[in-house]
Amino acid sequence: MAAVTDNAIHPAFEKLRSHRISTLNLDIEEYRHKKTGARHLHLAADNDENVFFVALRTFPMDSTGVAHVLEHTALCGSERFPVRDPFFMMIRRSLNTFMNAFTSSDWTAYPFASMNRKDFDNLLTVYLDSVFFSKLDPLDFAQEGHRLEFEKPDDPSSELVYRGVVYNEMKGAMSAPTSQLWQNLSSHLFQTTTYHYNSGGEPDHIVDLSYDDLVKFYRHHYHPSNAIFATYGNIPAHEHHEKFEELALKRFERQEVKLPVHDEKRMFSPMRVEQGYAVSEGEDTEAKTHIVMGWLLGHSFDLQENLEAQLLASVLFENSASPMMRALETTDIGHAPSPMCGLEDSNREMTFVCGIEGSEPGRRDDLEALVEQTLAKVVDEGVSPERLEAILHQLELHQREIAGDGFPYGLQLIMQAISPMVHGGDPVELLDLEPVLATLREKIKDPEYVPSLIRRKLLENPHRVTLTLRPDEKLEGAHQIALRESLAKRKASLTDDEVKLIVERAKALEERQLRKDDDSILPKVGLSDVPLQMPEPEGKYDPETGATLYARGTNGLVYQQIVLPVPALSEEELLLLPYYTTLISEVGCGELDYLQMQDRISAESGGIGASFLAKGQIDDVQAMSGYLIFSGKALARNSGELTQLLKDVYSGARFDEKERVREIIAQVRARREQAVTGSGHGLAMGAAAQGLSSGSWLSFRLGGLAGIRGTKELDKSLNDESALAQFCDSLAALHEKIRKQGRQFLLIGEEAQLAPMLDSVKTCWQGGNAQVEGDWSMKPVSYKTKEAWLTSTQVNFCAKAYATVAVDHPDAAALTVVGGFLRNGYLHRAIREKGGAYGGGAGQDSVNGVFRFFSYRDPRFAETLDDFDAALNWLCTETHEHQALEEAILGVIGQLDRPHSPAGAARHAFHNNLFGRTPEQRARFRERVLNVTLDEMRRVADTWLKPEDASVAVITSPDNRGVAEQLGLSIQEL
Repeated sequence: MAAVTDNAIHPAFEKLRSHRISTLNLDIEEYRHKKTGARHLHLAADNDENVFFVALRTFPMDSTGVAHVLEHTALCGSERFPVRDPFFMMIRRSLNTFMNAFTSSDWTAYPFASMNRKDFDNLLTVYLDSVFFSKLDPLDFAQEGHRLEFEKPDDPSSELVYRGVVYNEMKGAMSAPTSQLWQNLSSHLFQTTTYHYNSGGEPDHIVDLSYDDLVKFYRHHYHPSNAIFATYGNIPAHEHHEKFEELALKRFERQEVKLPVHDEKRMFSPMRVEQGYAVSEGEDTEAKTHIVMGWLLGHSFDLQENLEAQLLASVLFENSASPMMRALETTDIGHAPSPMCGLEDSNREMTFVCGIEGSEPGRRDDLEALVEQTLAKVVDEGVSPERLEAILHQLELHQREIAGDGFPYGLQLIMQAISPMVHGGDPVELLDLEPVLATLREKIKDPEYVPSLIRRKLLENPHRVTLTLRPDEKLEGAHQIALRESLAKRKASLTDDEVKLIVERAKALEERQLRKDDDSILPKVGLSDVPLQMPEPEGKYDPETGATLYARGTNGLVYQQIVLPVPALSEEELLLLPYYTTLISEVGCGELDYLQMQDRISAESGGIGASFLAKGQIDDVQAMSGYLIFSGKALARNSGELTQLLKDVYSGARFDEKERVREIIAQVRARREQAVTGSGHGLAMGAAAQGLSSGSWLSFRLGGLAGIRGTKELDKSLNDESALAQFCDSLAALHEKIRKQGRQFLLIGEEAQLAPMLDSVKTCWQGGNAQVEGDWSMKPVSYKTKEAWLTSTQVNFCAKAYATVAVDHPDAAALTVVGGFLRNGYLHRAIREKGGAYGGGAGQDSVNGVFRFFSYRDPRFAETLDDFDAALNWLCTETHEHQALEEAILGVIGQLDRPHSPAGAARHAFHNNLFGRTPEQRARFRERVLNVTLDEMRRVADTWLKPEDASVAVITSPDNRGVAEQLGLSIQEL
């Protein structure tokens, strides 16, 4: 279908140009608001999921997090909607598919998406008012940014503490060594521009931000003359313009917004820096050093510079056959390539990074020598035309692919366009890659082209920083002492009036948080606006091959899966599955070693992989079934090659390259350890739920905290050659077992591609059976947990879990609504607003039959666990309004109806049917959700969520060991 275009132009706007991108099936239209100069990029597409995005250029020149705190505070009430929390209130009154706000290093954005036109207009009204007419109440600044408070807010004899949502969010974010690594590297690469500073805010600097500074920053930056609007979908641009003008723009005149936009001053010789990062006192510091090298490159908005830098990054890092990635994976300098490796092109000037983690401080010179030797070798030997063609093939594939599973596709396109718009480049060029790819194809014919890029951009580029970030077990203790002394000194200097002011502000803030605002002034959708059951794709089954085919608008890509029921496995074999699925696409196959296979995968596909899916039955979570899935995607012209590639991996993957296996496990360990501070709430919930059902136990052992601990132990054990050989033999034996299972296929592509895909499957898999019989099963699991997991973190992640019911149980729908009801009505206020955590909530997981409470980046611990219980008491004893119930139901329906990409929708439907989640079952669940009552919520809470039955898990720092032991939690070392 063609994109939706409209030639009408609103009189307040002038059209600058329009441009068709046939490979993306959309038209790009660019406009300017005549009076203010505000820019608008509209991506006209035949898609019901309309996206709105407004960005302001924000270039902070300190690390107080002013732009980040402002992003939070701006959403706390506006001129037209003077309620305390319109953003979170609208989340509850909306059918949005996405709502958020972002603070980048040099812009702040407010995006949302919705498939419902009434809902889109409602959200647009609130967003425009919040951004351009924000109230910026000082109490909201105190809540969202930072405030000084007594530990017991009404008791001046208690200690002074810092509180605030952004303050605690950044304490959590900056607990991760990788966050510190990036921030420290940037601060040295960029000495004079905004990128020198932490736009999110350094916790020790956030507390220096004053309310007056915030207001001043808002007045300077939040003006339409400094704004970039972007929209995507099937609403015509002139209809957006009508709203923009009426709701905001007509009230403004053009303003000259002067911002420090300039290039970084160049260094003339490389710099070397060594810094520490905090680990727990007594923690082993061996092999925990990060060493990275960063180069400053050219302008990100210069298309030629950008594509050359991307080409360079792909040549060096695309996969394990790429020279730099191979060098970093096989060296003994460290355990794994740094997650920083690659190109960062969102800033005005690009950064190229390579490095290692799991090293020692004394290995810096070795790393520099390795990197320089590897680059020099590429310059001398060049890069094969086949390798370069494979890289361009990947660029084309990624540009064509319609993503959007979890993040709206239109928003992804806008995010690609925003950087050039902020920095003065052309957004159309970066979205329309076809002409550029054609130019690059010509340039790579010159064998000196890539070597000259490496020489010019890296080897001869003196603006280079080598950063060594080493673990320091004394750092956090010293920091805490300094903070306590600073606060004690501050407290000692307080006048009586200042003490009174702190107590009064804490009281005023609590009163404001408890106040019931008149939310009738906010627009809303109701249950009458909820669509009937959302249509889902239907597949056609081919009995000869066991293939299910879905015709979808995939923009020239094809997707294929081989689906095998899991055979009977011992517990040891079961625990191997995550390593097996990770390694299967990373090892050699048949006659090809892993390096040759990496090249083949890159040349013929958009990537292949394997996954393990397991779920309970719709009426019994303990009755598990599972599937191994081999997946791949490719451009349609490579459909036959994809089929053969998957067949070869299925048939011939081998696990005899022992060093390769050892390298990949080291990388898996590094990634999983780093995930704790970013995914702590999910890991804590998984630990709390581990004993409540078979599926929960499996998740905890394979992907949860027990899985992380197991990976660390495995990585250490593989230093022993006999253990490594045994591990490889076990993987090979598991592969043989899996290959004997009956199989079926999932094929997704455009209508014209399905017959050729099916033919290639028939040809490739001649003589194979399509029986689907799996006899894997698990024993039921039932035990309670009370655990505290200790790791290096400045914040806590708290969880409680209860055993509940499977998805088709009559109570599942009410429990699902209870989760949203508790979050909206009690937990958000208690845990985020009052407690200062970045987030908190509750939810029913009907796949595993558990209900879970959580907090995220939380300064509190025992108090939060008490709040979980208090929320249940509040539900069962207070009087509640029907509107609150309706809002919770809307939230559940919004999650059920969240759109997928064309291919993702087909995968979702197919996998649902594998596990008995038929359209009829889902329609039944949806109807039950829509009919949930307040009395039913109280009944299911009283039945299933009794505080004495709770399992508890907390991820916290070793400093809280005593608190954990007082609460009766067993101590687990991560």
